[in-house]
Amino acid sequence: MKIAVTYENGSVFQHFGHTEQFKIYTIENNIITASQILGTDGAGHESLAVWLKQAGVNKLICGGIGGGAQQALTAADITWYGGVTGSADDAVNALLKDSLSYDPDARCSHHDHDQQGDHPHHCGHHQ
Repeated sequence: MKIAVTYENGSVFQHFGHTEQFKIYTIENNIITASQILGTDGAGHESLAVWLKQAGVNKLICGGIGGGAQQALTAADITWYGGVTGSADDAVNALLKDSLSYDPDARCSHHDHDQQGDHPHHCGHHQ
């Protein structure tokens, strides 16, 4: 099994569609046997699901994630866990222990907002 985490400086990156790197963990017998950091080469949003599938990923841990990306991941048969914050390594270990704190309703719906205006966008925990 392979688990991917949206990755930035050791932490779970908070906007799936703008992820520049994933840390991908190889799991055998519920133990991390290898990990590597891969760049997305400019892929974004829904196309990241195809990129992850081609990398052999089965599960994804991320922060905020839009509806289109959620659908693309589901169509690619990748289970996703959104709304996760903190250390990427800790998140994977928690998932392996069935104790990952995530938000099954995590949404990232900022695409119509002006990110440079009076209301800067923060993905992850939209109310």
